[in-house]
Amino acid sequence: MSEQEIKEKQDDEISLIDLFAVLLRWKWLITIITGIACIAVVIVCVISLKLPPEDSFMPNKYTPKAQMLINNKDSSGSSLSSMLSSSGLGSLASLAGVNVSGGGVSYSSLAQYLVNSNTIQDSVVQKFNLIERYKIKKFPVASSREALKKNLSASFDDKTGIFTVSFTDRDPVFAQSVVNYVVDLLEKRFMEIGVDQNKLAAANLEENIDTAYNNMLDLQQQIHDLEKKSMYGYDFASGSLVMDSTMLELEFKVQQQIYSGLKAQYESLKVTMASEQPIFQILEYAEIPDQKSGPSRGKLCIIVAFAAFFLSVFLAFLLNAIQNIKKDPQAMAKLKGKE
Repeated sequence: MSEQEIKEKQDDEISLIDLFAVLLRWKWLITIITGIACIAVVIVCVISLKLPPEDSFMPNKYTPKAQMLINNKDSSGSSLSSMLSSSGLGSLASLAGVNVSGGGVSYSSLAQYLVNSNTIQDSVVQKFNLIERYKIKKFPVASSREALKKNLSASFDDKTGIFTVSFTDRDPVFAQSVVNYVVDLLEKRFMEIGVDQNKLAAANLEENIDTAYNNMLDLQQQIHDLEKKSMYGYDFASGSLVMDSTMLELEFKVQQQIYSGLKAQYESLKVTMASEQPIFQILEYAEIPDQKSGPSRGKLCIIVAFAAFFLSVFLAFLLNAIQNIKKDPQAMAKLKGKE
């Protein structure tokens, strides 16, 4: 080993010794600053836990989640683009970054857009009175949307096809209500757009079946009323009663045929839907969470402790450098502007 290498090694050893010497010299400063910071952050965390959630500066937050299954495999750019255009969402979706002109469109991106759309957000704001809850004074519409966006989130997992909607709030019951309301709105919007044709057809058939069934009940009641009239002395053989009874019976048979036909279509559609994967399907509604999602007070204490330690070390080296400068006549002379 050459003399120069030996000298460099000795200089390195001296430098390390100097560093440790500085740390030892200012050990009480480092210990006191780090200790005070740790005690302060623990006290802050304890106070935040003791205060009521509405008054706490760091309340517990809860994030319930709802999960839906979105089938992107059945989505084609042309069919979905035409649906969006017919529903009036084509231009709005394009502005939001959803490509509706080519094959890049997907039902998951549509769901993401709808969650962040003004229609759903304004409905949530009005339903849960978020303007008053968040104490918004200026620009109530825009400010309430921004406040909602900070707490409402949606994500899609390409591998599983799971679309998740979550909402964060200090009240777990309120957060669950918001998530489930958004999920219902999302399903309703998918139905209105007509994305899942089978589901839309099933809903229409159910409505028509109920209407036909109610008409049958009404006609049965009318026929029963006519029979009661004949029993209480009315001349059932008169032309008006006979004609009314005949017309009601014919109408009842027509409604029976309509009901039977609709019921057969509905049962056939149910078999078809059972063999196909729906485009939008709610897997799980949000539950009331019993475990907080934040803040992590333990992690906060660790971060503050490390930050205080490194800050105190930096302060120790800074004070030591200042002392060395004061002891150096040449350095002091330069600071005073003397040559």
